[in-house]
Amino acid sequence: MSARCLGLRLAGVRVELDPAGGLVWAEEKLLVVADLHFEKGSAAAVRGLFLPPYDTGITLGLIEGLVARHKPERVIALGDSFHDRRAEERLAPADAVRIQRLTGACDWTWIAGNHDPEPPRELGGRSLSELAIGPLVFRHAPARGGCAGEVAGHLHPAAKVVVRGRSVRRRAFASDGRQLVMPALGAFTGGLNVLDPAFRGLFPGQAFHAWMLGEDRVHPVRGADLRGD
Repeated sequence: MSARCLGLRLAGVRVELDPAGGLVWAEEKLLVVADLHFEKGSAAAVRGLFLPPYDTGITLGLIEGLVARHKPERVIALGDSFHDRRAEERLAPADAVRIQRLTGACDWTWIAGNHDPEPPRELGGRSLSELAIGPLVFRHAPARGGCAGEVAGHLHPAAKVVVRGRSVRRRAFASDGRQLVMPALGAFTGGLNVLDPAFRGLFPGQAFHAWMLGEDRVHPVRGADLRGD
């Protein structure tokens, strides 16, 4: 396991949580990322909201770092990889080439999301609605009521704690050991508190923990220590 990562048992499988926001299943040489939202900045610009147009490049840098560290043979992007149906058209040529290099270097799967139900046309990889590997199933949105072995995104989980009287809020993984919700990797995506009603029903009895993303490590937080917004 990488010194940067924290190990977790998920549905009987040993996985690693990287502080950049990726999940690694070393036995399967698999890297999982979620909610990249490429070209969210340019989508805002179309609506007259001028944000710095660098989110796609920043997000690609995170993915390239994950690939360099873990050297996966397979990568799964868990949906909402593109912010809307025309995001591919707005990609800077250099960013399109970076994506093509990533998809050409390994077995790359785009899981369809609510923002990007159609696969990219010119960027490589294959598109699926979901993918099962052994006891784990990878999909965009978590199933209501819980699903053993599920790895999903969509909710952009974030965790909040109070340390020495100071509030700290960071993106986070959320899991009860049966299923896991991934943090959003996209530079402009933000996060929803794991105590928000949107998470209710995912983890029976709310018996779950959060793993907050730090600068160079992942910080485990007991469910009882989490705070709402």
